[in-house]
Amino acid sequence: MWPSRNAERQRIVSELDAAKGPLDLLGLPDAASVETLAMQFVASLRREDYYRRVQAKPVSANRADPNDPSFDAERAVAFHMQQGDVDEAGWLIFLMTHFARRPDTGWLRLQDVYGRLGTGTWNWPTVTADPTAFYQWLAANWQNIRGAFGNHRKYESLRPNATRPMAQAVADYLDWIGPAGHRAFFADAVRSAGNDPHTIFDHLYAMLKITSFGRLAKFDYLSLVGRYGLAPIAAGSAYLDGATGPGRGVRLLFDGNPTSATSNVTLQGKLDDLDARLNVGMEVMEDALCNWQKNPKIFIHYRG
Repeated sequence: MWPSRNAERQRIVSELDAAKGPLDLLGLPDAASVETLAMQFVASLRREDYYRRVQAKPVSANRADPNDPSFDAERAVAFHMQQGDVDEAGWLIFLMTHFARRPDTGWLRLQDVYGRLGTGTWNWPTVTADPTAFYQWLAANWQNIRGAFGNHRKYESLRPNATRPMAQAVADYLDWIGPAGHRAFFADAVRSAGNDPHTIFDHLYAMLKITSFGRLAKFDYLSLVGRYGLAPIAAGSAYLDGATGPGRGVRLLFDGNPTSATSNVTLQGKLDDLDARLNVGMEVMEDALCNWQKNPKIFIHYRG
């Protein structure tokens, strides 16, 4: 699989083999586990490369139109950034995080909501000008919205009386960003937190309080903000507090036991040491370990 990535895979395999002793990688007892983890790293790196490729060339406007068959959420964000519309890019990143992409139906649920079921667009200016109109539309139309929430958001619901209604999440997001918009909001965050991308990411992570956005949604949202350049941020840790899949993955890797009692602080230190060898970054580390722990000896390419 992915022959163009063979050199990268071989480099990671070599680094993992070399780190087994010094870093006590008890979860890699054989070649199959090393190869599987290396392939998950490659898969995660490919996803990061995909976002760079999407932004590397001009994106046509129809890719950003939710009522056009060629709509694509990732390219829509790139289009709005290329047009200098940081607000629309940020709003779409929020929607991408809230819905998450399904392997089977893709961005269909996001597209139906964002495209107003073919009758317009719930874009940033429209929603911020009259949030109540959006909430009322959602309450009246939620049963007609197709698709489903992605695996990262499988406990969400569009029902108005749900425990974590979308309307409340949107209201929280509008309050968080504020009337000055995304550009001013992220500029203020940089001034408050300093110039280090990891520090700014951590500052935003700590202040991000949105209904239904737990540890994973916060990490995903901010990672997208960094990938698209809305703010100069990158994760400096795997944010293991509250992590399920990544937490199990890192415990399996270092302790050979996905439910070990090793502290998250200790585990993060070990991840830092490993990344000093692999040089893949914490977004890739978090994603790869989460996927690897699901099947540590047989590579499965997870797409959603």
